[in-house]
Amino acid sequence: MNTILAQKRDPATKAKQLRRSGIVPCVIFGAELKESLSVQIDRSTAGQLKRTKRNGSKVNIQVDGKTYPTLIKDLDYNSLNNEIVHVSFQVLAAGKKFNSVADIVLINKEKVGGILEQIQMQVPHAAEPEYLLDTVTVNLENMPIGTILTIGDIPEFQSDKIELQADAGNIVLRISEKKQADVRAE
Repeated sequence: MNTILAQKRDPATKAKQLRRSGIVPCVIFGAELKESLSVQIDRSTAGQLKRTKRNGSKVNIQVDGKTYPTLIKDLDYNSLNNEIVHVSFQVLAAGKKFNSVADIVLINKEKVGGILEQIQMQVPHAAEPEYLLDTVTVNLENMPIGTILTIGDIPEFQSDKIELQADAGNIVLRISEKKQADVRAE
């Protein structure tokens, strides 16, 4: 798990003012804290976080020498001006279940012989911190035409340590035959 250095944020300073000076406002919250912590990280750290992590990723946040194991709950991004606006981190505690989402990553798409349709991009679930899933990779190599893959078919979601918050029968992807255009000479 990566560690990110953060500083406590001055409550008198407006978030817009922070962003103008290259700082991204953040919050660390959770039942383990007496009150939420308003913190800040620099823009380059936030950019690296966006490139390498996603909502549901685990990351350690270090503030004033204390390290908090957290889950990225929300990385708020403004695509119009290519700017990270705010990041919310939830503190994790051992032995307690937390809600998260796992992104489904498909590999070897180019080896699919038919038409690939991905229906589910993320799977909501709950688990103790050590069992939370960030991403689940599905290898499409050798998957035949006619394949229908459900959440319950993915081995990572068959663990008794993971509590699915979606129906195991929900379709993740399907591979169908390519349709030929009906061309008639007139």
